[in-house]
Amino acid sequence: MSSSSDRPQLQWLGPAASEGQGATRTEARERDAARVLVVDDEDGVRRAVARVLRTLGHEVQVANDGVAALHMLGPHIDLIVLDADMPGLDGFELTRRIRETPDYFDLPIVMLTGLEGREHRIRALQAGVNDFLSKPFDPTELEARTRWLLQLKQAHDTIKQQREDLENTVRKRTAALSAALEEVAAAHQQTHEAHLDTIRRLVLAAEHKDRATAAHIERIGLFCELLADHLRLPPERTALIRHGSQMHDVGKLGIPDCILQKPGTLDPPEWEVMKQHATMGARILQGSASEIMHVGEVVALSHHEWWDGSGYPSGLAGEEIPLEGRICAVADVFDALTTKRPYRRALPNNAVFDMMRTERGRHFDPQILDAFTSCRKEVENIQQQYRYVTGETEIPH
Repeated sequence: MSSSSDRPQLQWLGPAASEGQGATRTEARERDAARVLVVDDEDGVRRAVARVLRTLGHEVQVANDGVAALHMLGPHIDLIVLDADMPGLDGFELTRRIRETPDYFDLPIVMLTGLEGREHRIRALQAGVNDFLSKPFDPTELEARTRWLLQLKQAHDTIKQQREDLENTVRKRTAALSAALEEVAAAHQQTHEAHLDTIRRLVLAAEHKDRATAAHIERIGLFCELLADHLRLPPERTALIRHGSQMHDVGKLGIPDCILQKPGTLDPPEWEVMKQHATMGARILQGSASEIMHVGEVVALSHHEWWDGSGYPSGLAGEEIPLEGRICAVADVFDALTTKRPYRRALPNNAVFDMMRTERGRHFDPQILDAFTSCRKEVENIQQQYRYVTGETEIPH
């Protein structure tokens, strides 16, 4: 086979202008004509194949070698008819390179070959050829083979388009669902924050009567969260304990100011009134559908119970005391003793840790007290972070 030129010749062979030579380009487009790329180094064969394809209503592009054909490839090509034996990049190698691109995996390829022998056909199939035509080719056979390959490609394209449409639909609906979920999550977060804000304001109202501060509330919550974390409680329960424990003294709303703010020691009748803040707090918080309020109710009622059963209001002992109450008991005593109150000065941390160790197994759950002392560094970090506030002096050490 001989090349008609030293350089690739790219030609567009549209439908013939005269009626006798085939359909016009407009008529071909009206019939949704296929675009066929014909690749052959023999000018006569190239023109003959193109002429037959034009008479079938197809639009034809031609290339006189494999390199030119690669440059002409694109999504507009529906079928390739190529020669097997071409100089340079032959039909086998050209097919292999085409198949290396995923976009052309389903592109039909018909090989024109004058080569005889089973091994050549096997080699062509291995390269990715779909069908064969022997040289010299029969126009009727060319028509039949290109027709079924184009129908097959159309079916593949339809399936591919349907898959893309489905993926686009799923992607759009997934995006819409994600956006809706984000809106729900944002609304839930806003509701949750508003809920916590209401709780903080309620607690602040109670603590204000006792001349305490927002810092005391934060310290208690953070101490309890730290303990729950060291006890390896689930994150959800740890968060509930942090926020619920901040309501431990909400019952002080019902205690007269003359008792809460008394600068000296309470006498026995006053002490009995003071102890009522535990049950008052539980009554204020009971009956709520909120998990945080429920934990707050439990803590308010049980944080003054003692491990040995000598606490109040119910005289519970050991594990009869809810875990949330046992955790808050340790945090509350430490914070109370290390903070200045109307009736006494703040005590140094070392002294308070020593005092609390003597109450291990009597006032405090041993396991929880041990956890508290083991994380003393973190405790004091929290204490330092909230040390300078109105109404409180610097914490002594």
